[in-house]
Amino acid sequence: KARDHWYLALVYNSKKARTMPMKLEFELNEPPTDGITRVTFCPVSNTPHLLCSSWDNHVRLYDVANNALRADYTHSYAVLDCTFSDPSHSFSGSVDGVLKGYDFSARAETVLGTHEEGIRCVQYCRELGLVVTGSWDKTVKLWDPRQKHSVGTYDQNGESVYTMSLCGDRLVVGTSNRKILVWDLKNMQFAEQRRASSLKYQTRSIQCFPNKQGFVLSSIEGRVAVEYLDTDPETQKKKYAFKCHRLKEGGVEHIYPVNAISFHASHGTFATGGSDGFVNIWDPFNKKRLCQFHRYPSDIASLVFNIDGTMIAIAVSNLWLQEGKEKAKDAIFIRHVTDQETQPK
Repeated sequence: KARDHWYLALVYNSKKARTMPMKLEFELNEPPTDGITRVTFCPVSNTPHLLCSSWDNHVRLYDVANNALRADYTHSYAVLDCTFSDPSHSFSGSVDGVLKGYDFSARAETVLGTHEEGIRCVQYCRELGLVVTGSWDKTVKLWDPRQKHSVGTYDQNGESVYTMSLCGDRLVVGTSNRKILVWDLKNMQFAEQRRASSLKYQTRSIQCFPNKQGFVLSSIEGRVAVEYLDTDPETQKKKYAFKCHRLKEGGVEHIYPVNAISFHASHGTFATGGSDGFVNIWDPFNKKRLCQFHRYPSDIASLVFNIDGTMIAIAVSNLWLQEGKEKAKDAIFIRHVTDQETQPK
């Protein structure tokens, strides 16, 4: 169909560009003009497309292989999260509570519905074909993309949703007051688990292990915890936490929020990004850091490995979490990574 020509050309050009010489790291052209809230790669192998949401009300689609902005669409207000359902469809939620879907091949948008307050998190469950949103209105909603309304609304113990991650058809939700709820999306009558974070301060990010056995969470106080879903006491003994993203400057230790986590799909190692401007890669099995990249110009607002684990996208934006920081340019860096940097040792 004629409407598919643009998307087919994007795929063709991406494949063609992969024969060009490769830089270790480069900055994407035409970045957002205000704070980046999420970067996420297309979940299909060999499809180097990156989706990005930001405070300038835009959702952008980048062809990473050609370093080109291929499409964008807008909300009326700042966009707090976005996700792919497949290479040509995305979903995004904004601070005014609007959930949109977008078809990049048809260049057509759809409003699925709204929350009463801002949508902080948007995920797509491939196992069930559902969009999942978490909001400051203290609810999680499930959406069937074929329908323009929610198919279920679920209270999160009276707490605002700050972060969430899918473990197959299970959902791990991090809320205000350091609460964590675990849901079975096939039976949402009640939360399977309600627990307090093992970290003492506000949760910033949660990401589930690729093997679906547990999750990693981070806080505003330079700490990361590794936790397990199995409630058996012997399994729970395996959980641990560690300090990170802390710098000694002028004889004083500065503690930075850990804003972003992403797992390497093959190796099960994970990257963290902090407001110190550093990206670290961790081996959770041997409890050690594998490597640290150079310091970036400002806070790491979001980061994500591609599905093949050969690249990581690093979003740099000033989050205004540190007093006295000057406004830095928003930027997205694409870095090629090797097994030496990401494989457990």
